[in-house]
Amino acid sequence: MRLRELDDPDHLPALDARFVAERPGLGLGPEEHAPRILLLYGSLRPRSYSRLATEEAGRLLRFFGAEVRIFDPFDMPFPDQVAGDDHPAIRELREHAIWSEGMVWCSPERHGQITGLMKAQIDNLPLNMGGIRPTQGRTLAVMQVSGGSQSFNAVNTLRLLGRWMRMITIPNQSSVAKAYQEFDEDGRMKPSVYYERIVDVMEELVRFTILTRPHAARLVDRYSERKGAGKTIDAATDLSTIATMPQKRSA
Repeated sequence: MRLRELDDPDHLPALDARFVAERPGLGLGPEEHAPRILLLYGSLRPRSYSRLATEEAGRLLRFFGAEVRIFDPFDMPFPDQVAGDDHPAIRELREHAIWSEGMVWCSPERHGQITGLMKAQIDNLPLNMGGIRPTQGRTLAVMQVSGGSQSFNAVNTLRLLGRWMRMITIPNQSSVAKAYQEFDEDGRMKPSVYYERIVDVMEELVRFTILTRPHAARLVDRYSERKGAGKTIDAATDLSTIATMPQKRSA
């Protein structure tokens, strides 16, 4: 499988445990299983800072009780490069997307935008795949790393793409400036306000994922899709219809 294994997955040297809520989603919704989060990053460099930031996010999500998968896009083709999208990397990415309840997208900013690799992964996730929607209704957190001063061009684009993919993008986001200064020689992130922001974002992602879990399908239930599928509303069971029905007066 094209999944990266985390080194020292439970070692969080930059995290101050005195201020951590280990179960940030407690009480917000059903917790019958761990939140399933898929993480994507946008660079293949041997020392990829988007990958290192993604791995730190993955460790934090594990700490907060989530099940994580970090996809390795080492052989991801461009959209339409392979006839019928018949490529193992595309098939596997889609399988992980369907498995997930939420995602993290982390891209470097290159020439003021996300990288081609990041866009290729997102473009290889169709809105509709045989009646299955691999992104719709899932939560999304966006992150970026920069080689220079702090910027938000990449996260803004990722937000736009998340909206296009019909995802529930959380309000918080992470942008790490001068990323080459923020990681030690072992690839672990140093304590900083940038690290604290990633903690904030992962806490929030877990909360939104658990909060929306029982409502995700209904939040993206659309008139146009029901009409196209010929799926009529049953007034006896539709909650919105029941709520707006005139109430009978008691005698």
